[in-house]
Amino acid sequence: MSEGSGLAISLFSELLVADQLLRARLTKVLPNKMEISHFSVLNQLARGGEKSPAQLARAFHVTRGAMTNTLSKLEIAGYVHIRPDWDDARRKMVSISPAGRSARDAALAAITPLIDEVMGDLGEEKVRAAIPVLRELRSKLEA
Repeated sequence: MSEGSGLAISLFSELLVADQLLRARLTKVLPNKMEISHFSVLNQLARGGEKSPAQLARAFHVTRGAMTNTLSKLEIAGYVHIRPDWDDARRKMVSISPAGRSARDAALAAITPLIDEVMGDLGEEKVRAAIPVLRELRSKLEA
């Protein structure tokens, strides 16, 4: 194994463990047994407006089936509205409901102390330095 391979393995190992630990901590603090995937979809809809299930599936790099499952749970909870697309009856459109916006805001309030703690521990300078590297890595993995 070359030195570069060892470095890459260390990077990916750190990313995988950090992802696992972050998900575990977020899951503990999210209100009302909300799942990270639910919060992520609500957050996307709150910021980006109405989307089709296919657009959401592409944005989160999941299958349409997985997104349909998540959206069904959110609709049952009253957090999203799903309607036919008026231009193409084969498609549906999803928007966040007022209850979904409240749930998203409550989740954001619940995770903010965790985010602030991690940011405080790492320091703004280190986080700013890491973001371009992580963004480039994500971009290469998406290609």
